[in-house]
Amino acid sequence: MAKVLMKGNDAISEAAIQAGCKGFFGYPITPQNEIPEYFSRRMEEAGGVFIQAESEVAAINMVYGAAAAGVRTMTTSSSPGIALKQEGISFIAGADLPCVIVNVSRCGPGLGGILPAQSDYFQATRGGGHGDYYTPVFAPSNVQECWDMVFHAFDVAEKYRTPTMILIEGMLGQMMEPCEMTKRPTYQMDKSWCVDGNADKRPRNTITSLSLYAEVLEQMNIDRFKKYEEIAKNETMVDNQVKDGDEVAIVAYGTPSRIVLNAIEELKADGIKAGLIRPITLWPFPSGEFQNLPSSVKHVLAAELSMGQMVEDVRLAVNGKLPVHFYGRTGGSIFEPVEIANKVREILGKGAK
Repeated sequence: MAKVLMKGNDAISEAAIQAGCKGFFGYPITPQNEIPEYFSRRMEEAGGVFIQAESEVAAINMVYGAAAAGVRTMTTSSSPGIALKQEGISFIAGADLPCVIVNVSRCGPGLGGILPAQSDYFQATRGGGHGDYYTPVFAPSNVQECWDMVFHAFDVAEKYRTPTMILIEGMLGQMMEPCEMTKRPTYQMDKSWCVDGNADKRPRNTITSLSLYAEVLEQMNIDRFKKYEEIAKNETMVDNQVKDGDEVAIVAYGTPSRIVLNAIEELKADGIKAGLIRPITLWPFPSGEFQNLPSSVKHVLAAELSMGQMVEDVRLAVNGKLPVHFYGRTGGSIFEPVEIANKVREILGKGAK
């Protein structure tokens, strides 16, 4: 199939339609506005429903309703907008409903700015809202992966009946790259649990996250965490390029991981060997990759566009076996390959260039 030059935001939108999304509910915020704009043009002809809600809070509750009816549904926003949706996301997780949430992140805290950042890592990987829950989080690094991850996120959502999240930075949402728009088979969900108006033909289904009995709610949470164990076992994704002989393992995700690859090439020219570990699922985090690193690896470096968030998961995964270092930029500033290369030189005591 021929490739089409398209933005990351547009790839996410068309992939969702091809994956069978029939309900999109959102609200404008930069830098994800191309997504609701795309759905506003395409959704009716695709046989679905597009609603620009009156707020982010309204949008996520519309997603709740559509998901309860068994419809493939999604919403998108950017950092502070996702924060407003957190109560609804917690309700959806508590009701064991499938949906896809996309965060085209910007820098913060507060209003921050519209430039890209990775400072929503904690928000995404720790559930974000109240209560005990997680959402599987996928982090594409290019436009093609934006397309592919949408299909996968819907499948995981329906297979495990859970909200899933795709987390990209604003620069990937706006970046244009060739994308092969391949439609693929999707997971066929059993919908016998849905609220579908057939109460006259079968027992009525009730969907809720509420329980006033401690022992019942405790068991609901225990059962949900058994599901999370299955997700961690079956759905963890990582691109591990660390090889025997590498002295430093550099951990980075999303678009910055591509900058790290350029830094690794720069280091190679100086005879310094380093390799990349790129988490594709941020939750579940690929902790197992750090248990069997080559003996040549003496240091681990986490590189991210924040003041240091993913680095905490890296430290937990390394578990004190190796020193873990950090390099980050924030406020919308993006590191250059030479910055990462110089950090590696500093770690190895070889002097910056």
